Amino acid sequence: MEVPAKFKDIVEKVEAMSVLDLSELVHVLEEKFGVKAQAAMMMSAAPAGAAGAVAEEKSSFNVELTAIGEQKVAVIKVIKEVLSIGLKEAKDIVDKAPVMVKEGMDKDAASALKKAIEDAGGKVTLK
Repeated sequence: MEVPAKFKDIVEKVEAMSVLDLSELVHVLEEKFGVKAQAAMMMSAAPAGAAGAVAEEKSSFNVELTAIGEQKVAVIKVIKEVLSIGLKEAKDIVDKAPVMVKEGMDKDAASALKKAIEDAGGKVTLK
């Protein structure tokens, strides 16, 4: 990407910054202008001088039941099957929504559990 002449000085200064200084600059700009930097913006800034700042992909997920929906019985059945627990225990979990259903799952298993609960009518958040 070719940097316009009017921004060359700024880009050169940003390229020379450490990751910590760049992070501090972002926070200062956020407060000064009342905006929030987006992750995509940070990713595009990384090649300019913060190559080590790119975060690793998350490998462990927690599945939280945030809402039951209209099909409470179907959601209870999914929770009962997935956690291999009794009907009463599954009902107790569902009744506490929002509640953490399972923690420390890999991405594929967490996505599968999310899909199963959502297919039953519940709402899920992966954290």
